[in-house]
Amino acid sequence: MKKLLVLLMISVMAISLLEGCGKDNREKVYVYNWGEYIDPDVRDQFEKETGIRVIYEEFEQNEDMYARIKTGAVRYDVVCPSDYMIQRMIGEDMLTEIDFDKVENIKNIDPAYLESAEDFDPGNKYSVPYCWGTLGILYNKTMVDGPIDSWSAIFDEKYSGNILMMDSVRDAFGIALSYLGYDINATDETQIDEAAELLKKQYPLVQAYVVDQVRDKMIGGEAAIGVIYSGEAIYTKRENPDLEYVVPKEGSNVWIDGWVIPKNCRSKVNAEAFINFLCRGDIALKNFEYITYSTPNKVAREMITDADIKNSPVAFPDQSILDRCSTFQFLGDKMEALYNDKWNEVKSGIK
Repeated sequence: MKKLLVLLMISVMAISLLEGCGKDNREKVYVYNWGEYIDPDVRDQFEKETGIRVIYEEFEQNEDMYARIKTGAVRYDVVCPSDYMIQRMIGEDMLTEIDFDKVENIKNIDPAYLESAEDFDPGNKYSVPYCWGTLGILYNKTMVDGPIDSWSAIFDEKYSGNILMMDSVRDAFGIALSYLGYDINATDETQIDEAAELLKKQYPLVQAYVVDQVRDKMIGGEAAIGVIYSGEAIYTKRENPDLEYVVPKEGSNVWIDGWVIPKNCRSKVNAEAFINFLCRGDIALKNFEYITYSTPNKVAREMITDADIKNSPVAFPDQSILDRCSTFQFLGDKMEALYNDKWNEVKSGIK
């Protein structure tokens, strides 16, 4: 009996040791980011340099990300919302202040972008700018009548079935409101209704409502016109020289995405280490070259060797383009609900 007990104990100890060998006992950082919005090599390099394992998930829309964080069911350490969503999350006490003694590489961020971020994060307490850009039209020069400079093209019946529309409530309404001559942050219900009616008229002309998919579809010549973010436009133009990007004359959205730390994060220390790493000049450059979204990192921009990219009006538009663009603001729960209701009507084809 004693021999049996000894053997049993040895077996249990062996199993425990084997289980321990199979576990990853490293520190972890849980990251929630846009699709294809970081160079995978950057994640690997962070793990090698710090010993902290990156647990990584992706989202397609700010609203999807917000809903998941709001429930508290899943705890992330670092999240990358857009400007207006950062503003909303701050207002709802969903974020924790960043300790910038632990994010010393904030010094590499151009002060101009920190100043812009004050619009949605007063005092720059809760966020660190990661990427920025514009929203515009990408068109195939061989599939349209001539150069496009207006949002009118995506509402034109002659391009029926050849239009890729952004599947995002604020972007879609921002486009319609801009085209109608209104503020992209309109709270006048009459103006919002007018924008909704315009989007409903567009509905039968749209081939597909997309976000990330617009890139491959436009490269492959599957549509003549697509609504796209400027960073994606840089990549698509490399892959298909027939493509051209424009910020329409009526105006558009200029946005900043930033890293934030949810209040229910698992490890604030690991979150700040991750953000600090991404603010390094060499790392920001590596990300820029991979994702092609404009970087607010002044050190990284100085390190760009491709003159065409460094001076690209798509990657770094001049002030005349930026002057006709605005940043989205959080409009309050009531207005957000109204926009969402109207967008659901548009997407369901209600006349």
